[in-house]
Amino acid sequence: MSRPWPVLSGGLAVVVLAPLALIVFVALAMLGASPAMACTISPSSVSPEATAAPAGWPDQGSWNSEQVSNAATIVTVGAELHLPRYGWEIAVATAIQESTLRNLGDLGEDNDHDSLGLFQQRPSQGWGTPEQILDPRYAARKFYERLVKVDGWQTMPLTRAAQAVQRSAFPDAYAKWQPEAQQLVALISEGMNIVCSSDGGDGLPPLDDAGLLDGFLLPADPQLRAVVSFALTQRGKPYVWGAEGPDSYDCSGLMMAAWAEAGVRISRVTADQVHSGVAVSSLAAMRPGDLIFIPGSDGTMTRPGHVGMYIGVDRSGRQYLIQAPKTGDVVKVVAVSNWSHQVAAIRRPKP
Repeated sequence: MSRPWPVLSGGLAVVVLAPLALIVFVALAMLGASPAMACTISPSSVSPEATAAPAGWPDQGSWNSEQVSNAATIVTVGAELHLPRYGWEIAVATAIQESTLRNLGDLGEDNDHDSLGLFQQRPSQGWGTPEQILDPRYAARKFYERLVKVDGWQTMPLTRAAQAVQRSAFPDAYAKWQPEAQQLVALISEGMNIVCSSDGGDGLPPLDDAGLLDGFLLPADPQLRAVVSFALTQRGKPYVWGAEGPDSYDCSGLMMAAWAEAGVRISRVTADQVHSGVAVSSLAAMRPGDLIFIPGSDGTMTRPGHVGMYIGVDRSGRQYLIQAPKTGDVVKVVAVSNWSHQVAAIRRPKP
């Protein structure tokens, strides 16, 4: 389905956008979404007829108003279906690759078979009638319906999840749009005042910060020392979903920023970080800087949704990690033993 469209610069400026009134509650079981993941768009309306696509969005960088509005429709439908933010990012990145966020009709000789709309869905392959596919809300919903049927999509790299839905002739094309999709989703979420009851938090009772550990020493390795030192200097900063610093972080944003301090680039989201680097066999085999994954508030053991970083041991040999726990909490150090019964994976980023 994909076409090798020219690269567009996402260069998005942060602006204050008027909240849009739109919310439709749907049965969670229809898409297999978790009841814990509930999003509302404020101010809300419970009217089933309130389904008009968002409109009136200003241009953002190289994205014009029409393109941003189409991305907002995709995000809106994802929120209505109670899908996690990562799903919205997959959908927006896919639409960028397929149509540059334009609702394309029949292009004649330039058409890829009978592909239409934001996602270049094909009537001949069961996506719907041409009229349905050219309705952005319908097209987005059909994309999400197929996405959630992909086993493990929440922990797949974005390009693999998109390809599992689209089955494109250009299977690696989606990855390059992930940063711009993340920017657009963040911009739209803020502009529409989307609030989700689950935001990738640790799902655990609040824990006190362990403070400075008795006998704790920073790693001797210069690179690992830089990673751990940076993470520790962020203690006390608030958890904000989607934040990457410098004043606030979510769990994966903190991990990415800490490793970037040592010149190592890792993926942005937990779902991708759990595939980064190499696997570590056990808690006993960890070294400082390793990433520890747990299900968190909206994941499972096979699809973890929360991450922290191992930092070392105290004088008695007790292991500790640093994490950004959840909304309303701050970056803190806690004992690994608080997580040990639910560790889903341990990964070591590659320098």
